[in-house]
Amino acid sequence: MPDQKEQQKKPEASQKLALIRHSVSHIMAQAVTRLFPGTKVAIGPSVENGFYYDFQLPRPIAAEDLPVIAEEMKRIIDSRQDFVRLELSRAEAKARFADEPFKLELIADLPEDTVISVYENRDAEGKVLWADLCRGPHVRNTREINSAAFTLQNIAGAYWRGDEKRPMLTRIYGTAWETPKDLKAYLSFLEEVEKRDHRRVGKEMDLYSIHEEAGAGLIYWHPNGGRMRVAIENFWRAEHYRNGYEILYTPHIGKSWLWETSGHLGFYKGNMYSPMEIDNQDYIIKPMNCPFHIMIYKNKGRSYRDLPLRWAELGTVYRYERSGVLHGLLRVRGFTQDDAHIFCTPEQIEDEIREVLRFSLWIWQVFGFQDIKAYLATKPEESVGEQGLWDQALESLRKAVIAEGLPYELDEGGGAFYGPKIDLKIKDALGREWQMTTIQFDFNEPERFDMTYVDADGQHKRPYMVHRALLGSLERFFGVLIEHFGGAFPVWIAPEQAAVIPVAESFNDYAQKVTAELKVRDLRVTAELDDGRLNAKIRSCQNRKIPYMLVVGQREADEGTVSIRLRDGRQLSPMKIAEFADYAVKKTETRDLEL
Repeated sequence: MPDQKEQQKKPEASQKLALIRHSVSHIMAQAVTRLFPGTKVAIGPSVENGFYYDFQLPRPIAAEDLPVIAEEMKRIIDSRQDFVRLELSRAEAKARFADEPFKLELIADLPEDTVISVYENRDAEGKVLWADLCRGPHVRNTREINSAAFTLQNIAGAYWRGDEKRPMLTRIYGTAWETPKDLKAYLSFLEEVEKRDHRRVGKEMDLYSIHEEAGAGLIYWHPNGGRMRVAIENFWRAEHYRNGYEILYTPHIGKSWLWETSGHLGFYKGNMYSPMEIDNQDYIIKPMNCPFHIMIYKNKGRSYRDLPLRWAELGTVYRYERSGVLHGLLRVRGFTQDDAHIFCTPEQIEDEIREVLRFSLWIWQVFGFQDIKAYLATKPEESVGEQGLWDQALESLRKAVIAEGLPYELDEGGGAFYGPKIDLKIKDALGREWQMTTIQFDFNEPERFDMTYVDADGQHKRPYMVHRALLGSLERFFGVLIEHFGGAFPVWIAPEQAAVIPVAESFNDYAQKVTAELKVRDLRVTAELDDGRLNAKIRSCQNRKIPYMLVVGQREADEGTVSIRLRDGRQLSPMKIAEFADYAVKKTETRDLEL
């Protein structure tokens, strides 16, 4: 993305771009109302990397209309119109927008003491050419906008105010930059994003599928995706055991009183599926694992000597998401959360938080993510727990972040209803930020479930409880991983680690021998035995992004070797079968990111 790091260092650069984009959105609305008389305008803000405007149009428009609108926008920009701010009374504003129902609704919803402002576009003689209800700000004159540094991108539908019961509007998206060079760089970035799109790569590499006719937002893992998932899960389990965790497995459904007791039915009901009746009692498919882990904790009495308890689970949960927000692997209705809960004493909490943070950072680095930032989320308006506990917990989180040398920001009011949290956001290979790991305090459930332990003084006390999702969910993590690597995965998680390619059918037997010997070493290997041409087989393997292509012919068969071609076109020196097996196994065991 153009100058992304520089813009992060210089907030004024981002502010200038926001001014330009907001102004261009008004110019687009002016152009649309000129070209399509009778258009009703709704809202048109700047957004990250661009802008949009919502319209109720007299006729449907399509992609071929966008160049026409863009040309009209360029004429408006080149005419050097001024943006002029006016303040109006409520009555004046209603009169000004009497023919604009969406603007009238916005005016009616403004608090009585709100200053109502309008921005007019005026020509050199001061004639008003267009006006919009808007807080601003904008550039002073359209000459501050480079007419070669914007483009209109696509058309979408959007309900007025996001309400499915309100009118469906036409939303036009665009992007605008300071210079044509910046625009070109951004469009190149979007091309790379498109190439890496996990939905596209997932289909090309046969990793997973979604079947709307069988249930929206539910993921079907194919054999290639399944191989990757097994490799990831095996690594995840082994490292959790090494770091003092125990692995749990819990049911998929439970009686509704679990979530009544936890408080989730009060705070989270909109994302939970309706109860099902079993034996005349309500059961709910689980949206989270924590009440089940608490039941295991309460299965017997606990002593301070038992703590801390670190319990982890790859638990599949189900949450309702509106169909309009579902997005491949990144927003789903059923997912496997790499969940963990830590139960400890107050004296142990700071060390536990720091250890969770250290473990999380190490895992991310193993997967090739180095640019990580923390966000400390504070108490929201709707919450439980005493303020003193919130303050103490937030300070514990802050100390852990500082101790690990992580850059961080405060996320005011972003905590869960039951406690503050640390969110870790990672940057992928394209510089995009993803929110992944969450480490959350919980003051709510230990109290609601009457959880206790016997302390050294013989008194029953409440344990501290910490929720932790490290990868977040396997589905979303898998989507991010696909886009980070563009499908060219490190050897240790690649679905196919090597392909054996005979130069002719007469060497199929030797290719099968090589394949069998490598499989004995637990390598994921396929033999390309079809009757296609050699170059076509190599291209197929490159498209499947297989790390190693082992070409075998007469010389290799005679010498017991393989010729090694890497997916990026480089070649390694020929190796004996066992020698290559050692090489690939080492890459796998050390989780090397390089071929």
